[in-house]
Amino acid sequence: MSTLLTRALEKRANIWSQMQEIQSRAETENRDALTAEERETWDRMEAELTGLSSDIERMERAARMDAVQRDQAVVTTAGGDSEGRDGDQDAAYRDAFGRFIRRGMSALSNEQRELMLANHSEIRAAATSPGSAGGYFIPTDTLNKITETMKVYGGLLSEVNVITTASGNTLNWPTNDDTANVGAILTENTQVTEQDVTLGQKDLGAYTYTSKMIRASLALLQDSAFDTEGFIARKLGERIGRAVAAHLATGTGTNQPEGLFTNATAGKTGAAGQTTSIVYDDLIDLQHSVDPAYRGTARWATSDSGLKVIRKLKDDQGRPLWEPSLQAGLPSTLLGAPVVVDNGIAAPAAGAASVGFGDLRAAYVARQVAGGQMMRLEERYADYLQVGFLGFLRFDGTPDDGAAFRVYKHPAT
Repeated sequence: MSTLLTRALEKRANIWSQMQEIQSRAETENRDALTAEERETWDRMEAELTGLSSDIERMERAARMDAVQRDQAVVTTAGGDSEGRDGDQDAAYRDAFGRFIRRGMSALSNEQRELMLANHSEIRAAATSPGSAGGYFIPTDTLNKITETMKVYGGLLSEVNVITTASGNTLNWPTNDDTANVGAILTENTQVTEQDVTLGQKDLGAYTYTSKMIRASLALLQDSAFDTEGFIARKLGERIGRAVAAHLATGTGTNQPEGLFTNATAGKTGAAGQTTSIVYDDLIDLQHSVDPAYRGTARWATSDSGLKVIRKLKDDQGRPLWEPSLQAGLPSTLLGAPVVVDNGIAAPAAGAASVGFGDLRAAYVARQVAGGQMMRLEERYADYLQVGFLGFLRFDGTPDDGAAFRVYKHPAT
């Protein structure tokens, strides 16, 4: 864990402790409300807490992405010290990939080809030339950095049940809901009644997601002073990630995956007038609309704008329902359950399902085929002295156990 993240967590914990002290003081003195000074202090600390929470979530997300990229670059070989071997493998992979980006597979040795093939699941590519299309990578007297505009996406993918298959053939599995059937007392000399088990079936296909193509000039690949391969690989992966994330939450199921929220059962519908609001009792009702069999591993799921509404809610004693995490790697909680933020989920609005609760792994299953891959189009643009790169991922997802998940739905008016 980085020093910056540790300090941010400690600072957030300290602020939260001070806010709790203000609340406890009012309860000890049997007051119905905070004083004007306490309210001003509370509001200031709450604003600071919000900013810190956003920073912490961003740093934790970056750490997870970095860990995934390093894991994907490991190739297993026999013998030697494991720590030193991993470092050698990382260096060898970077050298092999740099050669591949600049000159293609034909420039690699047999060992480098095997290394690249073993790590084919990484989505990698490069850029194009003048100006904003890539020329800014070529050094003049500029700062040795790249400014990247960010926009958060995803969240659900790390919580649902994801399986990886070697091929994209249709994947079928049986389903059964026998919860409505119960046993009975049998009187003496009475024939046992029959009650059949009803089976169903679900399936997953494999939609092909593409990052769209990027063309890179050979001059750019040779002259760039930046980690062009790492930068463009990240951009292609993020493009595919944004497309997948949107469908995981609200995909229609027609020519794309069906989202977790798309046809989910409403566990609670807000009262008239609550088109953009949520009340404390609604969340309690939503939580208890999910059977206790699932609640032990259940999570909340909402967008950042939905979380903003929820964070302002307080219980009957005036205590915030949302509790920030005070430890790295642990999510913040709402009514005792972790909160997953995914901006593919609808924001609070008339008729929208903006909050969900349930066991996400039981409720939704996603399938990807052999990880993401990259294609290098060398001959197609040879007369332009350019190379084309594109990433793709074969992926599908569908709700699985509908009883494991319920949503809060805002009224139409």
